[in-house]
Parts: sequence; C-alpha cells; structure tokens
Amino acid sequence: MELALDLARIQFAATAIFHFMFVPMSIGIGLIMALTETRYYRTKDPKLEGAARMWVKILAAVFTVGVVSGLAMEFAFGANWAEYSRFVGSIFGAPLAAEALLAFFMESVFLGILIFGRNKVSRKFYLVSAWLTFLGSAFSALWILIANSWMQTPAGAYVDANGVARLNDLLAAAFNPSLGARYFHTVLAVMVVGAFIAMAISAYYMLKKKHPEFAISTMKMGAVVGAIATCFLLVSAHSSAVVVAEEQPTKFALMNGMYETGPADLHLIGIVDEANRDTLALSIPGGASFLASGSFDTSYKGINDLEKDPQFNALNADALSVNLVFQSYHLMVALFGLIALIVILAIIFSFRGGKITEKKWLQRILVFSPIAPMLAIQSGWMTAEYGRQPWTVYPSVTGPENVHMLTERAVSGVVTDWEIIITLALFTVIYLFIFLAMLRVVFGFIKQGPVVSAADGGSAEAVAAVKAAQADAGSSSVKEGE
Repeated sequence: MELALDLARIQFAATAIFHFMFVPMSIGIGLIMALTETRYYRTKDPKLEGAARMWVKILAAVFTVGVVSGLAMEFAFGANWAEYSRFVGSIFGAPLAAEALLAFFMESVFLGILIFGRNKVSRKFYLVSAWLTFLGSAFSALWILIANSWMQTPAGAYVDANGVARLNDLLAAAFNPSLGARYFHTVLAVMVVGAFIAMAISAYYMLKKKHPEFAISTMKMGAVVGAIATCFLLVSAHSSAVVVAEEQPTKFALMNGMYETGPADLHLIGIVDEANRDTLALSIPGGASFLASGSFDTSYKGINDLEKDPQFNALNADALSVNLVFQSYHLMVALFGLIALIVILAIIFSFRGGKITEKKWLQRILVFSPIAPMLAIQSGWMTAEYGRQPWTVYPSVTGPENVHMLTERAVSGVVTDWEIIITLALFTVIYLFIFLAMLRVVFGFIKQGPVVSAADGGSAEAVAAVKAAQADAGSSSVKEGE
C-alpha cells in the first residue's frame, strides 16, 4: 500500500504539473488577447488585425492542450484516489459540475467564435467574445480553486455515520476561509505569466528586427500588465500567508522550518537539518510573525509541539519533507523578487523613448523571462500541496470537527502498483508528444508573426498595411547593411 500511495502521488503530481503549465498560459494569454482586440476595435488600425489574429491562434493551441491534459486528473480521482472520491464526492460534485457547465462551456463557446467568427459576427460582438473567453477561463479557475481550497480549509460540511463528508452549507463550503486569498493570488500570478509571454515574444522580434511596431507596443502593454499584477500580487501573497498562519499551523511551521514554538523568524536563505530538527538560516528574528500578525513577538507552534497536539497528532516530524516545503516556499519568494526586477527594467526602458530596442542584453533576458513566473507558480503549488501533508483534506483550525482525511487512506485499495507504473509511463510518452507538438505549432505562429493575408480572411486594409510594413522593414534592413 505504501508503494501504491507513493506512485499515485507521483502520477497525480506529474499530471498536475503538466496541466498547470497551460492553465496560467491560457488565462494570461487570454488577457493579452482581449486587450489587443480592444485596441484594434477602438483604433480600427489595420496593423492590429494581424496581432489580434496571432494571439487568438496561440490561445487556441494552448487552451486545447490544457483541456486534454486536465482530463487525466479527473480520471485519477476515480481510479488511484477512489477512497478520496468516496469521502469528498458529495462536496466536489457541485463545484466541478459548475466548472464544466458554467465556465468551461462559456470559455469554449466564445473561443470558437474567436477562431471561426471574425468575419461572421459584428465587431462589437467579437470584442465581447474576446473578453468573455478570458472571463470564462478566470471563472473556471474559481470553481477549481473552490474545490482545492476546501481541501485546505474545509467548511460547511460534516461526516456522516458512513464516514463520508456531506454538505450542510453550500455557501460556507464554497466561500471557505482560504478561497479569497488563494483565488486572487492565483489569478494575479497567471496574469504575470501572460504579461511575460507578451514581453518575451516582443523581445524576440526586437532581436530578429521584425515587426517593430508590434514589438514595442506589445512590450509596453506586457510591462504595464506585469507591473500592475505584480504590485497586487504582493498584497495577495501577504493575505495568503496570513490565512496559512491562522488556519494551517503545520504548513506555516514547515514553510518557516519551525521545530520549536515561539516567534517565527523570517529566513532569507537557509537549509533545514531534518535529522537534528533544526534550521540553519540567515534570518530576521520574528520577521515572519510580524508579516503574519503585525507583531514581532507573536508566538506560533513549532513542529515538535504540533505533533503532540490532539488536532494534529497524525503528524510525524521524522516523516515530513520539511526541507522540501521550506525550499520551495523560499524559491517562490526569490522568484518573485526576480519577477519584480524584470518588470521594473521593462517599464524603465520601454517608456524611455523606446530605448529597450537598443538593449540586446535585456531583450535576451526577456525572451526567457516567462520561466520565472512559471517556476514561481509551480513552487507555490508544491508548497501548498506538500505543506498540508500528511492530510489530503486538512484539519484546519476553524474547520468542522472530524472533516479531514489522511492521504494514506485516500488511495484506492484495488489499483495495483504495476497498473500505476504503466499508466504513468503512458502519460509521460503521450504528454511529451503533445507538448512538443504544441511548441511546434505555437512557435510556428510566432515565426509567422502578427501578419494577415487575404487567404486568412483578412481585410484589404490589413493586408495592405502588412505589405507596407514589410516593405519598410526591408528597406531599413538594407540601409543598416550599407
């Protein structure tokens, strides 16, 4: 059973990580696409038609892979995690059904209009469809996070005589204590991803000396979106940490490497010595307590005392991945600092007379910059999911009595080790193929650029504007060569 549990966790983690590479991209790119469509609608600039079309193509490719990769996670609930599904089935049924019926269908329908209906519906309805596609993806994330947040901070439920969690307050369950902070933190993070992808594509065109107008205008848009989202992300990150400190004391202790009870230090860099139950770090004494409560002297329980607490006595400090949670949390914080620095540089050089076109070193950094927010998101999810172990449904401080479930009891008792190994291998091969195919398609769209032709159904004005821009770019290249 222990091997089956480890394999089931590895498989679900692998599929979740792969799936959540595309969710941030689809929501983030959806915002950039909607903003571009808005500019095109307001200015009627034919040069923007090609840009709008390119973003729709990229969004469609990313959205498709995101949908396909998410299906495996749904099947895993009924296979590898059958006992978990029995426990939370009546709770999860509502948000997952709402996600499919109210959000996913909404996003899919309006994305279909964007792909096939540019010349078949009015310009105003097409613009509305662009924003509804983005809002549908954000709405979809809400329902998924309602389900995930309930696992972190259960509410509005009880456990019946058969040991199954049942709803008794739908609104309390949906708007559980951690939902607000976690949802806004997630949505802001994916907006940063979209902004960085926009800046990366713009920097690529600058390096290649292609599509100069698109490159500078999109760079400015990405920098502004990134700056706004990053500022608000700092606020949501603080709110999320406060919720963890109040509702999930064991996770708070793991994130800060706290074995002893007392004020929580703010560690800048360090390592957890799990064998000796100690943390070696460069720290600000009481700094984490100040951020969580406003006082450097606020005391929080350490792991040693938490494993003796009746509410958390399933905790086994020797079996915890304390250093993994500690490092993933601090990696996320460090990457946030890098993200903020990149955004500041992009803002400064984009709005200072377009000097970013002269900064090759910054352009090269920006081409690879989306890696930073993507890694930050993945390390944040690792902190959230590993941090609540050994529970898959966490016994939060304000949660209903007995509404919790150990991860070891959630795994199916009939799925064999070899069945999980085989499906994991198949998923790996299939996902790798899908990923490479998606990269080829998306890079093809980027290489083609924000152009439009008569064959694509583009307007005569847009086709003429593209040809004029290409002619200007060609003459500029000749002059540079001379």
